[in-house]
Amino acid sequence: MKKGGQIIESLLKGAGVVINGSNPWDPQIHNKDFCNRARREGSLGLGESYMDGWWDCEKLDEFFHKILAADLDVKIRKNWGMLFKIAWNSILNTGRKSRAFEIGEKHYDIGNDLYRAMLDERLTYTCGYWKDAQNLDKAQEAKLDLVCKKIGLKSGQRVLDIGSGWGSFIGYAATRYGANAVGITVSKEQKTLADMFYKNLSAQTRLQDYRDINEKFNHVVSLGMFEHAGYKNYRTFMKIIHDIIEDDGLFLLHTIGGNRSVRGTDPWIAKYIFPNSMLPSIKQIGKSIEGLFVMEDWHNFGTDYDKTLMAWHKNFEKNWSAIKSNYNEKFYRMWRYYLLSCAGSFRARKNQLWQIVLSKKGVLGGYKPVR
Repeated sequence: MKKGGQIIESLLKGAGVVINGSNPWDPQIHNKDFCNRARREGSLGLGESYMDGWWDCEKLDEFFHKILAADLDVKIRKNWGMLFKIAWNSILNTGRKSRAFEIGEKHYDIGNDLYRAMLDERLTYTCGYWKDAQNLDKAQEAKLDLVCKKIGLKSGQRVLDIGSGWGSFIGYAATRYGANAVGITVSKEQKTLADMFYKNLSAQTRLQDYRDINEKFNHVVSLGMFEHAGYKNYRTFMKIIHDIIEDDGLFLLHTIGGNRSVRGTDPWIAKYIFPNSMLPSIKQIGKSIEGLFVMEDWHNFGTDYDKTLMAWHKNFEKNWSAIKSNYNEKFYRMWRYYLLSCAGSFRARKNQLWQIVLSKKGVLGGYKPVR
């Protein structure tokens, strides 16, 4: 075996993973150049070689849990391609307004049939709340209710959801809390379904970038959109929320977060799943809200995303035969790699899920956290 292969094999062994081993998390290699490709191209080569059928793994989620818990992402990541991408993201503003709709076109518009096969009954494409839930539908309903309770939503109030997806939150807020809800999305396909689902409710979906909002709301939420904003736009994002929210209103930010500050994302994720995305850190969020908001509550339930992703994967596998005529085998391998690698990352506590409640002037008498 060549030097590059020996390095990869040694690193994997240190994480408890054996090439062609007997454990369900051990990768089974079908192409002898796999190790050299993974060493040379890092995470991009690892993901693309899986998509190309160079290797398989019975429990891909546990494979990633093990290698990420052993920090192999850091040890393998240091290659010129990744360093170049990070440097380039520092120069470019990948979340700038002119590229705002790119994520919608490349990810959320790829097929409503896929998301209907994978997600819960409301098509909620964010982390569920599994505290007292036994299945995906209940976990997502619990999450939506948790958000409404955290902002103290009342009947007749106007609430905005930035990055509203297929409208699960605005529909829930309108039906269960009597709110006048507005959602904005950058996905045409999401708006089409949301309009169909909630056409008879006080729940409106707009195809709009957050920088074009210029009206007042009692409360604002953003569930799973901040990951697409880009670190150069975090402060702008917060200033806009500050301007459009009433003085006594609350803003709830629901976002995946990282353990360290970055200026880019994993190259495989950027190329195939979420272009122009990056995960914010506590430091970056803190800097973005300084002088604008009082931080009332910071709730981390990142381990629930592991359960959510595994539930999505189960649905995807169960319903694949019904939708596979619209996709190909390479897409199938790409999509399961995405779901299971992310599940492993949350399991290894590399990624977090934060719900942060912010007020403009501080809640009189103190905010009472909801769990």
